[in-house]
Amino acid sequence: MKWSEIPAGARHYMLYHAIVSPLLITWYMLPLYLFKTGYSILEVGILYTAVHVASVPATYLVGRLFDKVPIRHGLVLIDALDGVSSVFYGVAYGPIAPVLLFLGLLIEDISKIFYPLYQAAERILYPEERMEEAFAWHLRLPEITQLFSFLLLGYLFGYIYTSVTNLRIGFIAIGLSSVFTILYILKFIPKMGKEERIEAGTFTFRIDKEFKLILLLEALITLAWSMAPEIVLLNYVVNVLGMTLFEVMLVEAAVSVGAITATYLTERIPKDEGFKAMATGYILIALWAAIMMINPPIMLVILAYFIGRFGDILAFPFYRTWIFSKIPKEKASSLLSALSSYRKIVALLTPAIAGYLASLKPTLPYLLSLILFITVSALLLYKRRIR
Repeated sequence: MKWSEIPAGARHYMLYHAIVSPLLITWYMLPLYLFKTGYSILEVGILYTAVHVASVPATYLVGRLFDKVPIRHGLVLIDALDGVSSVFYGVAYGPIAPVLLFLGLLIEDISKIFYPLYQAAERILYPEERMEEAFAWHLRLPEITQLFSFLLLGYLFGYIYTSVTNLRIGFIAIGLSSVFTILYILKFIPKMGKEERIEAGTFTFRIDKEFKLILLLEALITLAWSMAPEIVLLNYVVNVLGMTLFEVMLVEAAVSVGAITATYLTERIPKDEGFKAMATGYILIALWAAIMMINPPIMLVILAYFIGRFGDILAFPFYRTWIFSKIPKEKASSLLSALSSYRKIVALLTPAIAGYLASLKPTLPYLLSLILFITVSALLLYKRRIR
């Protein structure tokens, strides 16, 4: 699919993700900040889990308040909340620092209840008959901007502006940049008509055998990824190998290169080979986990994350399209929101578990990821065989 063949609204939406993806470096800056201020990997994991638990009632209350918010306004809300959370990280200083850090994480966690709106927008904006090809562009553009921006920011915060004060200033700058991303949404992201509202009205949705398999896979995949989150990688590279944020961003650069490379392959895979592509992708992800289990040097870490991301993107368009095929477009928001809540429950305690395992052996969390991803691959191969 050529860029010009993508509908204008979808192009603007893809460019939005390309603009905001560099801001995701805060996912690494925050645990680095915590490590620099004396937190252990176990304490970081417990903190993240405490935030997840605290956000459960907040998620319910906020969800009821915004159950009819238009998708575009929901995207604005995500950026606003993420911006506020980054500013909270930046002003977390002195005796009240733990409180502000907790509140910032809580606000960020609450913003994630609106993340299904991203998927709902994709379900509406992307051409249904060429969904896999649209997803190739959707994945490629943000990875390109992230590749260069992460390396630049990683070098700045890894070798030049390395103090905790510099990190705080970085958080504030990133938080304030949300003003510009919000203006972009309001200016360029199209309204989505009737489909734009999350309606709570009753409707019949049949959970058939295939959707039960999707729910099982969602649980396994969620657990597998959440057992080896950013805090585990950062702990290994910074605290075990003795390196900086820049080397972590070299790993992320390999992730981006793996993703970009895979998008060109996914465009050429026939739709009827989707389950084979998914199974192959998750086998490659299992290989990533297997390499990380053996306490690899930094160059092998970079290779492992390239392989893992390549596999992830190889599977992603077909997996996402498979889920979309089971969900009516007019109910995309509500059903995808329910699926997101399901994933959140599954992963509720995993940061503390991952932190505990990493405190015993820094790469131990990858063992659980390996077992879970092998199981996912086996289920997908079985599904392909019986189709």
